[in-house]
Amino acid sequence: MKIVTCTAPINIAVVKYWGKRDSSLILPINDSVSATLSQDQLCAKTSAAASHQFSEDRIWLNGQEESIENVRLQKCLREIRRRCRKRKHSDTGGEDKHFSEYHVHICSENNFPTAAGLASSAAGYACLVYTLAQLFNVEGDISAIARQGSGSACRSVMGGFVRWLMGSNEDGSDSIAEQVVSETHWPELRVLVCVVCMMCMHVKVRPQKL
Repeated sequence: MKIVTCTAPINIAVVKYWGKRDSSLILPINDSVSATLSQDQLCAKTSAAASHQFSEDRIWLNGQEESIENVRLQKCLREIRRRCRKRKHSDTGGEDKHFSEYHVHICSENNFPTAAGLASSAAGYACLVYTLAQLFNVEGDISAIARQGSGSACRSVMGGFVRWLMGSNEDGSDSIAEQVVSETHWPELRVLVCVVCMMCMHVKVRPQKL
């Protein structure tokens, strides 16, 4: 059995994308730019294990087992395995040649609320794809894979300010993320996350650094 655990940050768009030119591949109609926040307080965490003893792929989200048949999740899994097989074909030895066919068990959780406007899907899919890439020894840019899980997930693969290129290729191969500047470019910048209690209207302000 091989096990890998990784974390990934959330990102907040400062220039949003306003629609898709291809919903299946999640290709945007314009470029977008986001600020990736520090993982000191807010992040997604994913552990993935692969073993020849597993009889099927399984996934748990925030402690609850979910269906592995989610279309976007399956796209990410297939592409990771495809790249793994492609690399194995060029290898002359080493790891088990059939490792890409091993089933996986995935446990993912966020340390912040889901569906609260904090890009939980972006952090979750970025973390999922990065973890699977480490598990299957997939090298190179993985932002295009993360994009197929959740569009803005491609921006959470990198730190600092990140640009998601809309691209022009029909297959989406050039719709990837690239870092504009690192997190050290603007050290004074803070993003305020306000937690509002509707019962007492008490507001907690949590400054977040890049």
